[in-house]
Amino acid sequence: QVQLVESGGGFVQPGGSLGLSCAASGSFATVYTMAWYRQAPGKQRELVATITRGGTTNYADSMKGRFTISRDNDKNTVNLQMNSLKPEDTAVYYCNANIKTSWPESLRGYWGQGTQVTVSS
Repeated sequence: QVQLVESGGGFVQPGGSLGLSCAASGSFATVYTMAWYRQAPGKQRELVATITRGGTTNYADSMKGRFTISRDNDKNTVNLQMNSLKPEDTAVYYCNANIKTSWPESLRGYWGQGTQVTVSS
């Protein structure tokens, strides 16, 4: 069984920084593209950033220059460093990963349980 477990959410004042981590565990062959999404109250879930297995990154426009996504392929982890946080960054942040399993053979997306980030003075 494949699991994604996030950690690192919390409360921070505007202008502050926070780091999130997500680790994939269980029985699987390969972790491909990993990503962070977020969902604010009353809004749809939106993409924050993605990173391929080779390290190519992509960011939503509002996060460019403030957020940095990175990964460790050996540890099957993905991180999100968030700087210059704003109140509108308040949301539940979700880890997502495309993972290949050998038994049963499949390639599909998995989600973490989410971690709350609150930016407020």
